[in-house]
Amino acid sequence: MLSSVLRSSRISTRPTILSQARTWKASATPALRTSPVTPLVGSRPLHLSSRSRVPRELAFASLFGRSARKVMSTSASAIMGTGPMPNWTWQQSMIRIKDPEKSLAFYRDVMGCTLVDKYDFPQWGFSLYFMQSLPKGQEYTLEPGSDEAHKYLWSTNGVTIELTHNHGTETQEGPVYHPGNQEKDGFGHLAFACEDVYKCSEELEAAGVPFKKRPDEGRMKGLAFVYDPDGYWVEIVERTPNPDAPKYTFAQTMLRVKDPKKSIPFYKEHLGMTVVRESHFSDFSLYFLATLPAGTEVPDPTGDGAKPFVRELYSQCVPILELTHNHGTENDPEFVHDNGNVEPKRGFGHIGYLVDDVYAASDALLAAGVEFQKKPDDGGMKGLAFAKDPDGYWIEIVKRGQDGKF
Repeated sequence: MLSSVLRSSRISTRPTILSQARTWKASATPALRTSPVTPLVGSRPLHLSSRSRVPRELAFASLFGRSARKVMSTSASAIMGTGPMPNWTWQQSMIRIKDPEKSLAFYRDVMGCTLVDKYDFPQWGFSLYFMQSLPKGQEYTLEPGSDEAHKYLWSTNGVTIELTHNHGTETQEGPVYHPGNQEKDGFGHLAFACEDVYKCSEELEAAGVPFKKRPDEGRMKGLAFVYDPDGYWVEIVERTPNPDAPKYTFAQTMLRVKDPKKSIPFYKEHLGMTVVRESHFSDFSLYFLATLPAGTEVPDPTGDGAKPFVRELYSQCVPILELTHNHGTENDPEFVHDNGNVEPKRGFGHIGYLVDDVYAASDALLAAGVEFQKKPDDGGMKGLAFAKDPDGYWIEIVKRGQDGKF
């Protein structure tokens, strides 16, 4: 959240695909309309297990609140189990946006997210919008910006997309933020999962959404990339069919890492994440991590069961942190990824986690030698912190269950 105050000047080097007057048909709706979804406060999600099977509606009820039960198919089953969540739960991925009306229209009306909460900080000149994929058929009656919505936001076990708007950028000419994917950029993309990538790609193209890659273009078939209003890449991937899931579910945040031997232990040992899949190619490797309860039985990340396991996670609205390693970077002592928070490459800001005690969690990281951008009592916003991962990406640490009055 602190990183949201960092403003960015216009980047002249990024592609100008979205600078033309091309807009989405859905953007005509009011920008701050909320989707109908029920209050979803508090309970910890159930986990995926290859042995424990319970009705799918119970799995969703645990992840998104007991009220989810009434909209879930009682005939469906899922590879879900029970068990406590780790102290650290992934809660957000933040990107800076130029114009909230356009970005909200895209993530809400095109990708089907719900605006679950918002913050306005006129004294600091920025606003925050939190978008989340929620189970189909639920009603969200909380007013974004209300005390109740704040309590939900800081209690959810789902993952949100935090859209940060620095006031005044919407009036600037041309692109404002750097979307990544140039030389040494760390941030790669967000991703959404659907049941039929080809059909959804046709619908997105008919709606005027610009494409980076269509499903049958390039070497990797069956997946697509579109651009959001700021030029960020949004991957469209396949998931397990599930009648209880929305059309699109938030599926991935991709970051490039220099050395997986440092990054993987950091996210596993310090942030409580689980490696659920690995894919190794001749010149790069992919590591997929998720926040899952302790004791979850995960298939061999390198085996045949890993890919369908991840697709099932997508269908349950459980996103993945995708860490991409381009082979050889670990051997270059001078190599550093741009983390998205330094000019002229500001765009992606951070990922964030909820913990029971920010001070205790920060002390544990400090004792392990982890570097901090902001300790809990630094700056004007007390009680939240920003650590740095091995590549210098900012990791926001926020207290779980708080009232959200910063």
